[in-house]
Amino acid sequence: MKITILNGSPKNGNTAAMCTAFCEGAQAAGHQAEILHVGRMKINGCLGCEYCHTKGEGKCIQKDDMEKVMPAYLESDMIVLASPIYYFDMTAQLSAAIQRVYCIGKPAKATKAALLLSSASASPYDGAISSYKAMMAYMGIEDAGIITAGGDENKSEAKLEEIRNFAKSL
Repeated sequence: MKITILNGSPKNGNTAAMCTAFCEGAQAAGHQAEILHVGRMKINGCLGCEYCHTKGEGKCIQKDDMEKVMPAYLESDMIVLASPIYYFDMTAQLSAAIQRVYCIGKPAKATKAALLLSSASASPYDGAISSYKAMMAYMGIEDAGIITAGGDENKSEAKLEEIRNFAKSL
């Protein structure tokens, strides 16, 4: 299975450690996994201009780093969204990368998705989880699981091992 992990964090912190652990577990199980650091890319939000659905034949009019992400959306069997919680939701960078899928409707091959969230607090996840679940339901993609790490759980070996084992089980 080809798995793409979209890391929405703009820095190398807790979420990056979660992504690495997931990637390690997936690769140990024989899956092909890659991490795209969308939080560090220049990706604009969707303009809602409809170019993609009229003249663009499924391609966005904007020319930015989304051109590096779109092939993964089109080729992956599973998409993993990973983000720190910034003010009760995923990062704006990850949200932009998610919204830009509008031009293709949904990832072409993806049948599964997962969500990895980190926070300094114990339970600010409701907004991000609600958005993720609604989006997966709309796209007809199975939610394979959600893992959160709050406070001291971040970067703890126990949490990272939980993530590795989750990825191995796919």
